[in-house]
Amino acid sequence: MEAKLLKGMQLSTTWVDLDNLARRNSACSLSFSRKSKEKQRLHVVVSTQFRPTSNKYRHASISSEVSCSYKNSPVSVLESGSLHASSDESLILKNKSQVVEPYLSGRCIYLVGMMGSGKTTVGKVLSQVLGYSFCDCDSLIEQDVDGTSVAEIFKLYGEGFFRMKETEVLKNLSMMHQIVVSTGGGAVIRPINWEYMQKGISVWLDVPLEALAQRIAAVGTDSRPLLHHESGDAYTKALRRLSTLLEEREDFYANANARVSLESIATKLGYRDISSISPTTIAIEALEQIENFLEKEEGISWNRI
Repeated sequence: MEAKLLKGMQLSTTWVDLDNLARRNSACSLSFSRKSKEKQRLHVVVSTQFRPTSNKYRHASISSEVSCSYKNSPVSVLESGSLHASSDESLILKNKSQVVEPYLSGRCIYLVGMMGSGKTTVGKVLSQVLGYSFCDCDSLIEQDVDGTSVAEIFKLYGEGFFRMKETEVLKNLSMMHQIVVSTGGGAVIRPINWEYMQKGISVWLDVPLEALAQRIAAVGTDSRPLLHHESGDAYTKALRRLSTLLEEREDFYANANARVSLESIATKLGYRDISSISPTTIAIEALEQIENFLEKEEGISWNRI
């Protein structure tokens, strides 16, 4: 019955003012702080399609999308992607989200971590199950610079310009609620960014360097401006540069409210290769760690699932 009711649902276009408390729908919700000194409007297009399907592996597929305009320019970066997970994983994730979500009080979740750590993929899974929207900081920056790619922004204007834009984006997002935010790998190095992220809950996706290098080498380094000046094959180039970056950033990542270690997950599940860990499993662990943080923060006593 529930599947029949949800299948094919579609919502329409609207304008949302920042002084509105919230705009909700079945797939996502956006709310905006009254603290904003500027009155900005977001042009929101909500299109939700639920396609419950199954196969012999008992996998389910659900997808939804929210597009909006940022600073009066159209952009499609607030979205929840497709979730492909076993029925058991999906049920565990759903149950865990139902326990944690009420205690979030609408706070945004900021995913931090190295490039290639899966912030976008895991972020979409989390946003979908929590009923949050999803936002990719790099995409917002690109839109704000007339659609210029991150790599081109670095080339044309330099890293300093990019970091300034990154801070502007985080400042704007900090006035909103119920969004899972995928931050850039270097967002953690500026103290002002932490001031904005501390209005929500930050989660560090901690992935071993070798796995990061393999992921990046598999898709190429062209879109990764901080890897352009290294020599050697794609894997060696990525590993060498990532090692340097992690050494510079690790202490900053450790400031996050919660840490999700893929090595720890692999050990717990008996996996030899972390590539065997699904995004849904990582999302479950993220909610577990958020749960632990909330317990320490507010003294909540949980009924563990």
